[in-house]
Amino acid sequence: MFTQYHRFKIILMATDVIVTVGLLAVLVEYGGSLPCGGVGSGSITHEWLVYAIVGLLWHGLFATAGVYELRKIPDFTSQVGSLASSHVLAVLMLTGFFYFTFSGISRSIVIWFAVTDYFAMLLPRYLVSLFLKHGRGALARQRVLIVGFSESAMYLSQTIIDEHAAVFDLAGFADNDPPTARRLPAAIIGSIGDVPRLVTDYAVEIVVVAFPENRWAEARPVVEKLESLPVRIYVLPDVLDLALVRSDVERIGELVVIGLREPVIDGHRRIVKRIMDLTMCLLVLLIAWPLFLILWIAVKVDSSGPGVFVAKRVGQNGKVFDLYKFRTMVAGAENLQVEAAKAPAVTKEEACHAVYKTKDDPRITRVGRWLRKTSLDEIPQIFNVIKGDMSLVGPRPEQPFLTECYDHWQWQRLLVPPGVTGWWQVSGRSDLPMHLNAQYDVYYVRNYSVWLDLKILFKTIGVVLRGKGAY
Repeated sequence: MFTQYHRFKIILMATDVIVTVGLLAVLVEYGGSLPCGGVGSGSITHEWLVYAIVGLLWHGLFATAGVYELRKIPDFTSQVGSLASSHVLAVLMLTGFFYFTFSGISRSIVIWFAVTDYFAMLLPRYLVSLFLKHGRGALARQRVLIVGFSESAMYLSQTIIDEHAAVFDLAGFADNDPPTARRLPAAIIGSIGDVPRLVTDYAVEIVVVAFPENRWAEARPVVEKLESLPVRIYVLPDVLDLALVRSDVERIGELVVIGLREPVIDGHRRIVKRIMDLTMCLLVLLIAWPLFLILWIAVKVDSSGPGVFVAKRVGQNGKVFDLYKFRTMVAGAENLQVEAAKAPAVTKEEACHAVYKTKDDPRITRVGRWLRKTSLDEIPQIFNVIKGDMSLVGPRPEQPFLTECYDHWQWQRLLVPPGVTGWWQVSGRSDLPMHLNAQYDVYYVRNYSVWLDLKILFKTIGVVLRGKGAY
């Protein structure tokens, strides 16, 4: 369905490798005559090996980082940003490779190569974007007709308009009983019986059959009527309400199955996230272990009870685990939770919507109030990260009784490991009610990337220093 996008994606992939390897060849062959310096005494002798490594590095890293995502191709601005961050990382890796193999290469010539290569790769992206928006590419858009109304159909139509308008032209919808109380992204141009005529009259190239689940018996007659027409037919199952985050299509024997709950963080992304978690946690332990001891003693001296509080929390895929925190409340404070919520008779619904963290909570100890204000009570969760129950960044680890109140969409936040910090914490922390935090966590799950993790960690520093919403 994305033939034209894929064509330009291949062009950009090939151009990136050709431009990069070509510039590197200039660096190797004619470096001595460049104004910024030469290759020097450590000249490269196995050029073909270096070219192969650089080509694989550029292509592999860019593909992994999402530089070639189809939705970015018509948008030159988004390409500039995604290419810049990935290019810097690629150059740093290349510099390290040169350092350990061909140390005679001067730093100035590496900088020349990096800057020239970046702008050289931007040029074809700008031309592709210009072609799709204003050139012949705009005239070559494929016209799409959607038959039937479902949540998946609404999502598809809006996605075509918002993200793929440079390649697709949404002709409209066809159905016998269109919704009247809902604003549609495109016009209703006919009924189901009119579909063959609509294909001809509107020069439709793609028909998407998108009936809701209870109307799938109507799909087969529509497909049969279209078999004799020169049109591509796609079937869009109404799985939007069932699919939690992402769906993968796989073949098992002769059957095609749709995975409705595939891992959000898997493969190389899972490895990178785990390495980042362990590296940062071990560094903190090596540097701050005396602080751990001091805080534990302070908690013990301030009030009776254990220095570390162990609480049950719900983690990835609903698994319950023991979460560690420095104790900030009097012993047995969890039994006073109803009083803290200031609700003498709390129903299940009221409990789900109550805010249990308040500034004047009488259960909080003197040292505990300071620990919460500085967020130092969260430090023992580093051991949860090392154990693998949590990650440095992720959704807030939820209390079991709150998960009993979840709507189906809120379970999406449990598809990844919970985090010591997260998008909710840097967006409002305790000022946001517990029952509203799920929408921020779902945003994180749907938009996960290493770059988002780094952004959240950076923002967490500022939020902690201001002490906003921490009590």
